[in-house]
Amino acid sequence: MSAVTWFGHSTTVVELDGTRACTDPVLRRRVAHLVRDGADFPASRLGKLDVVLVSHAHPDHLDARSLARLDRSVPVVVPRGAGRSVRRRGFGRVLEVVEGDGMRFGAVEVEVVHAEHGIVRGYDLSRSVAVGYVLRGKRSVYFAGDTDLFEAMRDLVPLHVAVLPIDGWGPRVTAGHLDARRAAEALRLLQPSIVVPVHWGTFRPVFATVRRSAPAEFVEEAAALAPEVAVRVLGLGETLAL
Repeated sequence: MSAVTWFGHSTTVVELDGTRACTDPVLRRRVAHLVRDGADFPASRLGKLDVVLVSHAHPDHLDARSLARLDRSVPVVVPRGAGRSVRRRGFGRVLEVVEGDGMRFGAVEVEVVHAEHGIVRGYDLSRSVAVGYVLRGKRSVYFAGDTDLFEAMRDLVPLHVAVLPIDGWGPRVTAGHLDARRAAEALRLLQPSIVVPVHWGTFRPVFATVRRSAPAEFVEEAAALAPEVAVRVLGLGETLAL
């Protein structure tokens, strides 16, 4: 089975050719100054994993206490410089990568690709550069992490699925991120068959109420700019079979 399951924010499980990869697992109800609507997310919902792919060291993407809920034997891939906090949680195989690196997990090739998100400082004052990942088996899935538009997106084709951020957690979407409009523009470069929008509707600042209609806006923008791409807006825990 090949599938993409969304577990809120940028946490997904991508299953290709028998290999199961989890992206940016953030499972706790509160992370730094952000709270999740609802309770903590149980790690058991993720199932058995073959690899964890972390895009960058911001706490809503790399949360060491969420990682600590996972099996310590699972390889964890992080941008170069962001591995220290993961090793401290007892993971024996932490792979620090940079753009252009490649790895293989089971039948799936994982390519580390550019993300237009800049240098990130972690809780431990480490510095690393955000990345994205392309997983290629019989199907190909692009997980963007946090990124803004960049021209070299067109070099990632062919893609079956793009997992794209379309919003944020604050009152506005800042530079270095995709909002609904820019995510739709990214589709013209990426040319996927299917897009799954993520990074919306999960976290908000403590004591704040942030409500935007990002999925509806994205559906409308994508229909105008890339009508050939099928948009699949998933609910929490929902699976899209490929």
